Amino acid sequence: MNRLPSLLAEFIGTFTLIFVGVSAIHNANGDLLLVALAHGLAIAVMVSAFGHISGGHLNPAVTIGALVGGKIDAVGAITYIVAQLLGATVAAFAAGAIISTEAVAAGTPVLAEGVSTGAGIAMEAILTFFLVTVVFGTGIDGRGPKIGGLAIGLTVALDIMAGGPITGAAMNTARTFGPAVASGTWDGHIVYWIGPILGGAVAGLIYSKLMMKEE
Repeated sequence: MNRLPSLLAEFIGTFTLIFVGVSAIHNANGDLLLVALAHGLAIAVMVSAFGHISGGHLNPAVTIGALVGGKIDAVGAITYIVAQLLGATVAAFAAGAIISTEAVAAGTPVLAEGVSTGAGIAMEAILTFFLVTVVFGTGIDGRGPKIGGLAIGLTVALDIMAGGPITGAAMNTARTFGPAVASGTWDGHIVYWIGPILGGAVAGLIYSKLMMKEE
């Protein structure tokens, strides 16, 4: 089985999200709506472009949800996650070379002052649960509306508007990992592994076991 097209799609799609996300945060001057729309549009267009090739995961949490839900095998999930992390890392270094390493650091999700690790994990888990549920409902479940990546992108945008000031609303380990590698910004990094993976796994389990119609 040739996995290269799928892995390339995951790499490019995740590269786009991180490059656009870091650049938009640099340009936004604190405008949360602009940041939310930039991330949401990046996901919407890349999921629409690559959904038919790789499923348009672009996010380890989505891949974990698909694995728990029986929609991808373990080898496929591991290779997807590696491609996503690589795409995010290359994108962050590219943004650092073009803009600045300081911009990448500023675009790395971190906990807001006063937010505990536990609260951060809970916020990321809940936001990611919403996202992966929408991925299943509109992208994986064959009964769902075929609207490309629009609903998924809108979910990313609304999640950022809700959680951006608290955790940065990563919902995506790659979204934090790549910029952290490129800028050395590792503050509260564990939150962005535990929270999204937990939320994605729970969403995949609930949707696949309780909502998905058996074929």
